Amino acid sequence: MFCLYLLFLIHLGDMKERKIYTKIMVCSYEDLNEDEKKTIDLAKVASQDAYAPYSNFKVGAAVLLGNGEFITGNNQENAAYPSGLCAERTALFYAKSQYPQQKVLHIAITAFYEEHFTKQAISPCGACRQVLLEYENLQVSPIKILLYGEKEILIVEKAKDLLPLHFGEDSFLDSSKDSNILK
Repeated sequence: MFCLYLLFLIHLGDMKERKIYTKIMVCSYEDLNEDEKKTIDLAKVASQDAYAPYSNFKVGAAVLLGNGEFITGNNQENAAYPSGLCAERTALFYAKSQYPQQKVLHIAITAFYEEHFTKQAISPCGACRQVLLEYENLQVSPIKILLYGEKEILIVEKAKDLLPLHFGEDSFLDSSKDSNILK
């Protein structure tokens, strides 16, 4: 297992440079604990039932809740493109609607294309990142994200790391008040 740090350079206003670091662990399936392995296995199974007749890109997600319950979801495409839903949001929305008091401990995401799981890990889209962050903030604890690829698995310790310049409750603050954004 090794660690990869991503650096985001931000140029603002008077051209000050700000650096934002994101820690991403890179590992193999064997490096995972039993719950993480099970979550990835369930996400792989869920991907097989995805409804993806237009892209043929089948994504599966599995969530482990604080009560030990596992929830799965997969992408659901629609001919009216924006009407579809990603696997991550399918699983998260179901989990929070059925178990509203339970924390999401981690989520695994897998993709299946042309009869194989993808070699490289895939990452959630912007909308899914925002939903992950919303639930992470709601439960006041991190949601670990496991991104599965046949060659390697990426582990992001919290959703906030995937969306460093996120839209959140601080975005609604009066501009005269203090904000946590980019401190």
